[in-house]
Amino acid sequence: MTAPSELRVSKDRRTLTVSFPGHEPVSLGAELLRVLSPSAEVQGHSPEQRVTVGGKKDVGIADIKPVGNYAVRIVFDDRHDTGIFTWEYLHTLAHEHEKRWAEYLAELEAKGLRREG
Repeated sequence: MTAPSELRVSKDRRTLTVSFPGHEPVSLGAELLRVLSPSAEVQGHSPEQRVTVGGKKDVGIADIKPVGNYAVRIVFDDRHDTGIFTWEYLHTLAHEHEKRWAEYLAELEAKGLRREG
């Protein structure tokens, strides 16, 4: 997977704009990135262990750190920093963000969780 041509955090720290060569830029909300973090803390070690994370409506992006030539570690202002977002995963989120967001909202509702902290 080719690296993004741009990763830009908005001034309010709530949005990451991702641009891949040959594709339009896509804005991904910090909340979406946080609740779909590829970390073991969120994803578990199997699909059955995946955690639905609520209460992250106001989370922001504190920092982005490169990981080799294949990924970035996104540090969130709630101190979550263990997710390594590979180029492939960011590409998937960029192209499936609406579907994944709808699935997340449905999971919250089904589990009686809220976006607010």
